[in-house]
Amino acid sequence: MARKEDSPQLHSIAGASIKLSMIVGENLRHLRRRQGLSLEQLASVSGVSRAMLGQIETGKSAPTINLLGRIAEALNVSVSGLISSPGVKDTIVIPHDRATIVASSEGGFISRALFPWGEPQSVEIYEVTIAPRYIETCRTSPSGSKKTLVMIAGQLEITVGEETPMRLSSGDAALFNGDAAHTFFNPGEKDATALLVSSSFEATSSRKRQV
Repeated sequence: MARKEDSPQLHSIAGASIKLSMIVGENLRHLRRRQGLSLEQLASVSGVSRAMLGQIETGKSAPTINLLGRIAEALNVSVSGLISSPGVKDTIVIPHDRATIVASSEGGFISRALFPWGEPQSVEIYEVTIAPRYIETCRTSPSGSKKTLVMIAGQLEITVGEETPMRLSSGDAALFNGDAAHTFFNPGEKDATALLVSSSFEATSSRKRQV
């Protein structure tokens, strides 16, 4: 009679647990370093002890759902971003009707995420649509962030910080600092559509999705 600890099912569960611990540890270490945080700083922000964070990073401890939630919140990522396998090379298709949509309360500014929502990204691409005569003021992104706007249709007037407003038409593009206050204004009578690319450097101290 096989002993309980020799059960193939138990070995399979144990193996899956170890694999998940290693994935979480690798993701946590990568995200923490990318945001320029030490273990002590992350411990202070998340409320999870430095010792526990160190054990999680090295795959020696499997975090509970509660701990995952606290760590993910401190890093401004989703829990799925912590447990997703890193380095996946497979092609990902994002159907139009399944993309994550973010809209202003008035509905005049709509952005559609063109990347897997919840996965850590160094570059995020959005399709944005701005209603006629509508102005959207965007919150600043982390220091060092860059944004590129590529017009697809219509016109947009962009104001970055104290600079003179720039008028863009179909086919035009603008590269600007994402950490400066900026506004988008559609002066036309039709919807304006553009691609907005947001990128950040490894040294950013925090990352929140802010179109």
